[in-house]
Amino acid sequence: MTPSKLLKRLRVDDPEGFRLAAFDPADTGGLDKDDAQAMLADDLKRLGELQQRLYTDGRWALLVVLQGMDAAGKDGVIEHVMTGLNPQGCNVHAFKAPS
Repeated sequence: MTPSKLLKRLRVDDPEGFRLAAFDPADTGGLDKDDAQAMLADDLKRLGELQQRLYTDGRWALLVVLQGMDAAGKDGVIEHVMTGLNPQGCNVHAFKAPS
C-alpha cells in the first residue's frame, strides 16, 4: 500500500461526524511489520532529500510541533522520523506548561 492510500484511509474529512469508536485500534492498514519497515525506510530517505533541498534553497523551513501528554509517543516519533534527518539542520526547542 502506498503512503497516500494509507493516509487517505485515516484522513478525517467530516470532523462533526467523526467517531473514534468507528476505528479499529488493531487496524494495521493492511501492512505487516516488514512492509511498514520498508515504507519507513523509503520515507526516511525521501525526508532526508527534502531536507537537503530546503537547506540548499535557504528560504524555507519546516516546523514540526509535537504536543501530547506524557507517554503519548512523542519520543518514539522523534526517534524514528528524525533518524532520516541531518541533525545539523535541526533546531529543537522544548516548551513546558505555563506557570
